[in-house]
Amino acid sequence: MTEVIDGNAVAAEIREDLSDAISTLEQAGTVPGLATVLMSDDPASETYVSMKQRDCEEVGINGIHVELDNDAPADELYETIADLNADDEVHGILVQSPLVEQVNEREAFRAVAPEKDVDCFHPENVGRMVAGPSHARFKPCTPHGILKLLDHYDVETEGAEAVVVGRSNIVGKPMANLLAQNDATGNATVTVCHSRTEDLEAHTKNADIVVAAVGVPEFIDGTMLKEGATVIDVGINRVDAETEKGYKLVGDVEFASAREVADTITPVPGGVGPMTRAMLLWNTVKAASEQTGVDVDLP
Repeated sequence: MTEVIDGNAVAAEIREDLSDAISTLEQAGTVPGLATVLMSDDPASETYVSMKQRDCEEVGINGIHVELDNDAPADELYETIADLNADDEVHGILVQSPLVEQVNEREAFRAVAPEKDVDCFHPENVGRMVAGPSHARFKPCTPHGILKLLDHYDVETEGAEAVVVGRSNIVGKPMANLLAQNDATGNATVTVCHSRTEDLEAHTKNADIVVAAVGVPEFIDGTMLKEGATVIDVGINRVDAETEKGYKLVGDVEFASAREVADTITPVPGGVGPMTRAMLLWNTVKAASEQTGVDVDLP
């Protein structure tokens, strides 16, 4: 029988387990601080930032929210980031994307001090992650959360054929790199598929683990999967539906048909999404520990 991964439960467990590390920091005189910066009127971003702030409050992290006017010049954002970089009570900074058109998103991410870059978007942190586990400062939140799910559900990655569908800087590329690394949740043989891949099904049909991160509703269905595969669906897509809201959320995988084939699968919502938020808290606590020199045990 197919096991449906409960991302909400695993994320709740991680948040609870972070309490010991946060208490250790507090006893040493430090309250971990996470600053979120919003410069957009995107409703999804506003919702996501408010959820992150609620998560902070729940676990005892000091959440600081800065909202900038959409018409403000880019320099105002860079100055805000510089102020947060210099603030010793802020250990992690998250600049919510998408940003307004007058801001170069890449430059905004580069402006965040690497030691406070809890999204792991700064080139220094990306390079350190690629260099391997002993060099990495942070792991990007979504790929890190996926690794935690695979570990929690005893999905063997060593020697597995893994296919990552999507090559974004946020999910696809780091996910492929982490699965291939010589680490407890790595050592897979990884194939990255994308919009130029010919015969996608030939790759996914051979995969023990499929990570779908393309942003296309129900792009992969059960006919494209190997019997007994583990399917990780990163996508969150709104599609029209006869519901009170007029839409429903679906992933990049057609859940019903994939569930008939897969051994283990994440739902949407309630799979990967909660883990992304939990690992943001994890990275913030790690950042506070490293910046203050207070050793903590992280879950």
